[in-house]
Amino acid sequence: MKPSLLITAFEPFGGDASNVTDEILQAISRDMTTNKGDITYLTLPVSRDDALPALLDVIETYKPDTVVCLGQANDRSELSIERVALNLCCYRIPDNKGEQPDDEPVVMDGPAAYFATLPVNELVDRLNAEGIAVSISYSAGTYVCNSVFYGLLHFINGSLPGTRGGFIHVPRGAAEDLPEMIRAIQIVIRCLSGKESVAHV
Repeated sequence: MKPSLLITAFEPFGGDASNVTDEILQAISRDMTTNKGDITYLTLPVSRDDALPALLDVIETYKPDTVVCLGQANDRSELSIERVALNLCCYRIPDNKGEQPDDEPVVMDGPAAYFATLPVNELVDRLNAEGIAVSISYSAGTYVCNSVFYGLLHFINGSLPGTRGGFIHVPRGAAEDLPEMIRAIQIVIRCLSGKESVAHV
């Protein structure tokens, strides 16, 4: 069976009117010509309590072979493919439900960290070859992005061995940078999947 892909974004947070990852998802889901795979798209709430359950519900429904979560990074200037998820919640600002955990685990009694199971080096090499500024990151922060990243890998490790999972941070940037970021995620999709149908949730 050919691989299937679940790709996620986040809703706006921190007082912003938009989230670049959701803009990217909306753009690539409309452009059917670039969706060379069995792809499911999902926008997650920026909530510690709600984001991971929403993600796992869709994983259990569609059983994708690969899961890529996108997050907005306000303090980065290039695409960052995350290597490590930490079992730590230390939110600098409240999430969209007002929760602000400080020095709490994502999963009680879980391991300190998980490594992404995406082909990180291959993706970086491919994006570099396309002239896109990209780097490997060794910290996904300690906000909702990291909570989802860690929770995803914890679930995969326990329930879906063999499934690939990872996280990519997209710089917030300016409006004129959005087409380049859309192109970058399209390249990631082409690297990770190869079928034709698309599902939206």
